Amino acid sequence: MLNRRSIVQFKAGVLALAGLAAAGLVLASSPVHAQAWPSRPVTVVVPFPAGGNTDTMARLAADYLTHKLGQNFIVENRPTGGGIVAAAQVARAPADGQTLFFASAGQMVILPMMQKVNYDPDADFAPVSILGTGPFVLGVKASLPVNTLEEFLDFARKYKDRLNVSSAGAGSIGHLTSALLAKRANFDLVFVPYQGGGPAMSALVAGDVDMYFGNASELLQHAGGGAIKILAVSTLDKMKQLPDVPAVSSAYPGFQTSSWNGFLVAKGTPQAIIDRLTEETIAASKDPRIAARLEALGIKPIGSTAKEMADTIMAERPVYKEAIEAGELKLPRNK
Repeated sequence: MLNRRSIVQFKAGVLALAGLAAAGLVLASSPVHAQAWPSRPVTVVVPFPAGGNTDTMARLAADYLTHKLGQNFIVENRPTGGGIVAAAQVARAPADGQTLFFASAGQMVILPMMQKVNYDPDADFAPVSILGTGPFVLGVKASLPVNTLEEFLDFARKYKDRLNVSSAGAGSIGHLTSALLAKRANFDLVFVPYQGGGPAMSALVAGDVDMYFGNASELLQHAGGGAIKILAVSTLDKMKQLPDVPAVSSAYPGFQTSSWNGFLVAKGTPQAIIDRLTEETIAASKDPRIAARLEALGIKPIGSTAKEMADTIMAERPVYKEAIEAGELKLPRNK
């Protein structure tokens, strides 16, 4: 039979064990999501068709994550509505890290400022990491009597309303970059929209339009071929692949647009999962095979932190707001 002292010792022991158990649960709760994730195949939603730069980047990242994390990362292309459908799909997915959004500025910055969308880029998503970013490259048709950026700007100002510019669709980053340059340099353009970058680039090569601001990969393949002249890049720095081509910022300080792609997840996804995915995306950007593939497309590997991605999105909003208004594309927002 237990005496009073034994009973007190027994109760103290039970309380101590309970305390240790509780502490163990607290310690175990923070990494448990990261340890369990991914527990099944992961869907990577891409808001563009297969075969383009964004799709290529997503598949490189998905292949890396598949081999690194032991579950299949399956790319699903949802190009409808410029990516609005894809964004809404991820926004409404369970916040468990099993559905990832490989997005661009189009879905997170531009479209929500141009038209009503059925998602909120801030309230519905958590940034993870930008895998890579690429400049837009200014090309003009071979017969245009200019050879430098300065000559082109002088020509454009002198012959207002005579320059036609192709774009990969109204509101595309190339379209907005052209509109922003025209506003800063004080000249006018006639926009000719095409169904994607391929047809827009073909129109420039054929001489059907005077200029085109396109993805670096679209213009690099024609560099030095005589069909077009490459005059400038849209990022602050020159491209390694085009060392003699200046940045537009050399004429207009601070001018900068780019095409980035990276991962976001539904808001509410456990931080441990976000941190793990950020870590692996950074590692993927440094993988020599992936880095080489990206650079061949004119894309600079980035591997940003989640905060750096959030800061990029915020910094781009006033830039594209100015470009949207310059291109007279602004429509009511869903606010």
